[in-house]
Amino acid sequence: MYLIRGALSNNMLGIGVFLYGSKDAFQIEIIPTCLFHSGRREDRPIFRNATLVKSIPALALVNTLVVSICAGAEETALDTRVGQFLESRRDQWQSWNIPWSDGRVLHDLIVENNFQRALEIGTSTGHSSIWIAWALSKTGGRLVTIEIDEGRHRQALANFKEAGVAPYIDARLGDAHELVYQLEGPFDFVFSDADKRWYKRYMEVLLPKLDVGGCFTAHNVRHLGFDGMQAFLDYAYAQPNLATTIDESSGAGLSISCKKR
Repeated sequence: MYLIRGALSNNMLGIGVFLYGSKDAFQIEIIPTCLFHSGRREDRPIFRNATLVKSIPALALVNTLVVSICAGAEETALDTRVGQFLESRRDQWQSWNIPWSDGRVLHDLIVENNFQRALEIGTSTGHSSIWIAWALSKTGGRLVTIEIDEGRHRQALANFKEAGVAPYIDARLGDAHELVYQLEGPFDFVFSDADKRWYKRYMEVLLPKLDVGGCFTAHNVRHLGFDGMQAFLDYAYAQPNLATTIDESSGAGLSISCKKR
């Protein structure tokens, strides 16, 4: 007996093929390259059969298994990276960023409703954006986020890259007062955390661009002393096609207005 060991890269399937055996008999191991290159070589091969892999149906089966396994491996790696990043800065977010608990509420709302087209007004340095983008990485979505301050915008970009969520974010530097009119939509999730006097106007402009079943969320709504906050809430509650609630776990107040029709 002797060992024949080779690795064949197949870009379509994303697999490594390993051959073991002798002149008379051999065995094929198929291992997703995402596992091999990630250091998870200890994982058992997903497919072992020298005859089945010669058929097209079997190759289709292998491809399905590879896509499923590699997607899970990448998601786990991103979850770990984002979780570690957020935990390492848990008590350091300032400059108008939301608290950890509110970030978790936004994340869970997106995942539970499978939202995919998100808009954020007021990036700041990116804490809420990272929570939102992390959720969108699980639903196959993408976030457009707007920030008017160049310094905060630059810091947010660096944070997105370090957290690993940059591919899920379209970060725009500009004035939301102008940009919200230019956005085509549609969106199924909106988070407003910018100038409070414009909350009502943001909702007026974006409500027609919000999908039925989508949600418009806003931060700091318990602070009724902010100019324009009461007018915003009155407007949200008065809309017949919106169901508006305030999340009780949020100290600052997080309103959630979901479009019924």
